[in-house]
Amino acid sequence: MSVARIRRWKVWAAASAAVVGLALPTVAASPAAATTTAYDATYYKNAVGKTGTSLKSALHTIIRNQSTISYDAVWNALKSLDQDPNNTSNVLLLYSGTSRSKSLNGGAVGNWNREHTWAQSHGSFGTSAGPGTDLHHLRAADVQVNSIRGNKDFDNGGSAVSGAPGSYTDSNSFEPRDADKGDVARMILYMAVRYEGGDGWPNLEPNDSTSNGSVPYHGRLSVLKQWNEQDPPSAFEERRNDLVHSAYQGNRNPFIDHPEWVEAIW
Repeated sequence: MSVARIRRWKVWAAASAAVVGLALPTVAASPAAATTTAYDATYYKNAVGKTGTSLKSALHTIIRNQSTISYDAVWNALKSLDQDPNNTSNVLLLYSGTSRSKSLNGGAVGNWNREHTWAQSHGSFGTSAGPGTDLHHLRAADVQVNSIRGNKDFDNGGSAVSGAPGSYTDSNSFEPRDADKGDVARMILYMAVRYEGGDGWPNLEPNDSTSNGSVPYHGRLSVLKQWNEQDPPSAFEERRNDLVHSAYQGNRNPFIDHPEWVEAIW
């Protein structure tokens, strides 16, 4: 069953249940199937076969070896990383899926800017080199949609977001469109493994709250895990992961290569 059909089923079932007083079954995604990659015998060799905190620790040791760039340099990096495969003059925007000219980067209405998927206030790391410029969670996004998302945690539900069909928001959470749900989950969980309190940066961790504010946590973990299962890595994500690794930071997002490791850790 597609995510869109699940959403429609839940609305119909909720209405039916309210009439007859029935309890609703939980709709859950199946665990991601185990994968193998060309990096398992080299890059991930010290992580393969581990689970839980041992796997998280091994992955942290692997991916913390990265190069950093300035916040200004992020503009050009995103023009390459988020390039629309059907129009190389454009970038594809997170949350809306809109294809927009690379030249329209900035802060005005109709522009795209740099979205910190792990909100920079969740740990107060700002835009300094490190988590503030980590390309594995920075994405091109419409200025107004980015403002609506703000620093909210991620969860299901809310009212429709203007300019981002399929996205929803309420007072303390944001739900991206179905095509971006897995992307968001894997970006958030990458940050939680990469930043463990060393390098002068806060220890970033996922939790099940939607009121994290300025503490170094991001939610909602239970929903992010579902999104990882429901929206597997796309060719766009995989290309992006390869480019961040080969052309910019020298590290990878392990949850794009091995989405099953989300469940293995959390």
